[in-house]
Amino acid sequence: MTPAAAPSAAVVDYGAGNLVSIEQALTAAGARVHRAASADEIGVPDLLVVPGVGAAAPAMDRLVAGGFVEPIRAWIAADRPYLGICLGLQLLFDGSDEDGAETLGVLDGRTVRLVDAPTLPHIGWNQVERRHEHPAFDGIPDGADFYFVHSYVGAPASGAETLAETEHGSRFVSAVARGRLLGVQFHPERSGENGLRLVANVVALAARAAAGTAA
Repeated sequence: MTPAAAPSAAVVDYGAGNLVSIEQALTAAGARVHRAASADEIGVPDLLVVPGVGAAAPAMDRLVAGGFVEPIRAWIAADRPYLGICLGLQLLFDGSDEDGAETLGVLDGRTVRLVDAPTLPHIGWNQVERRHEHPAFDGIPDGADFYFVHSYVGAPASGAETLAETEHGSRFVSAVARGRLLGVQFHPERSGENGLRLVANVVALAARAAAGTAA
């Protein structure tokens, strides 16, 4: 991918996690990356990335303070490429049982505590088993291991958006997809070769979407 053709990626910086690893993964995948510390800094990238760790209520407070909430909702409503990682997935739902926060309400459902988990938080490598195929997982074996750090998970109201599941005590949703929206509970930027492949696939999808828009 030549520099002129490199897609742009905006990483939302709302104080909810270390952004260095995801920026490095996006850059390695050929993206031009910038951080957006406020909604005005998002610009018009080809891919919007919302990472994050921690609890929903303080995260939403920071998103509100940065003016991010409505731009993120509008971005997803316009079916533009979006990648949500860990908390960036959980915030897509209507609310969180962790602290009662009202979240983005993009997907029907709630964030709930892991059920029957042998340990909490769920930390370490675990298998991601796909419910159906998706180009973000091209070249990645079904059941590949990815790295998790969490105690809560998104629970969609229906299975329509469920892309993959993982087992830790009971089964939980570890990836969702709808249109150009992708959310993953695991951390691809910390998941070795398969994680970097997923990030590269997402960047390529954003590039194709941008090319289609331009055409």
